[in-house]
Amino acid sequence: MLEQWSLGRSLVVVLVVLIVCGTIPLSVAAQTDGQTGGTVVVEEGETVDSLEAFGGTVVVSGTVTGDVSAVGGDVRVEETGEVGGDLEAAGGSVTIAGTVDGDVDAAAGSLTVTESGTVGGTLVAGAGVVTISGTLDGDAEIGADTIQLGDEAQVAGDLRYDATIEGDTDVVEGELEEDPALGVDGAPMIGPLASWVFAAYVLAANLLVGALLLALFPRFSDGVAGHVAGEPLRSGLVGVGALLGIPIVLIALAISVVGIPLSLFGGLLFALVLWIGFVYGWFAVATWLLSLVGLGNRWLALVVGLVAGAVLSQLPIPVIGEAISLFVLLVGLGAFARALVGRWRHARKREYPRRTGAGTDGPATE
Repeated sequence: MLEQWSLGRSLVVVLVVLIVCGTIPLSVAAQTDGQTGGTVVVEEGETVDSLEAFGGTVVVSGTVTGDVSAVGGDVRVEETGEVGGDLEAAGGSVTIAGTVDGDVDAAAGSLTVTESGTVGGTLVAGAGVVTISGTLDGDAEIGADTIQLGDEAQVAGDLRYDATIEGDTDVVEGELEEDPALGVDGAPMIGPLASWVFAAYVLAANLLVGALLLALFPRFSDGVAGHVAGEPLRSGLVGVGALLGIPIVLIALAISVVGIPLSLFGGLLFALVLWIGFVYGWFAVATWLLSLVGLGNRWLALVVGLVAGAVLSQLPIPVIGEAISLFVLLVGLGAFARALVGRWRHARKREYPRRTGAGTDGPATE
């Protein structure tokens, strides 16, 4: 039985790590590739030919010699970032703090060209709020609720717009033309839409991880749910201890040169534990609620719990929603930790008689 547990544990660790590789920050190593993940990054000092990305956050800190097409909750070209071609971006927010040599076509809740940002070609944007504090070397066509022109902004070409303009319009060197045909009817929906699309991606990843956990560890998963239903306060307190204590240990390890690799590995492992705790938390809470109406299907509980969590994260109730999510994370993390400790103690009790030779006629063996 212990051997089966070890084999199952090894399998789930491998599978979950593979999934994590698709959702933790990704460095773009390919010359031309489509990338998806929680965060997609072109690192500072890195050069790629082009980038097509979908993620919660898409960051260009290095160099993309060609075009960038990005969809994400947050799309950013950092100060050190350079895009040699065009930038097509859709997201909750799009920020250009670096250089885009070609055209920019953006649909977002907000678009910002910072003081250090430069757009070499034409800027076409539909957004709720557009802030220009940097340099536009070409023309601009903007449909927005509000256009904010910073004191350091420079628009070398014409500006066609349909919006309320705030700031000094003298920064526009070309013609300034209001054009109601540009419109912005759909632009305010881009941010929420991108957020919901990413929420669906996260939900799919959570469901996959939850399905692996339930399939490989059904009794263990039921035990986690039992800890939450039976002693939610105790599980929550254990979760608080883990959430606060483990980072302190990792920081202490990072102080020493020898401990730096351990702290980095520990940080990755801790992120994985938090993820599993979050999944287990919603599963356990849903299991308890469904039991109140006589439903005891663990698979139904997994789906109901994670879908409820995904929907809650998108509702316009930030304080209440964040408080509920934090509570679920804490009880899930604490129950997961308690179940692991219980499993370890059980294994120790089974191993002890074999090691000491208790209950046998022969001598103790190692």
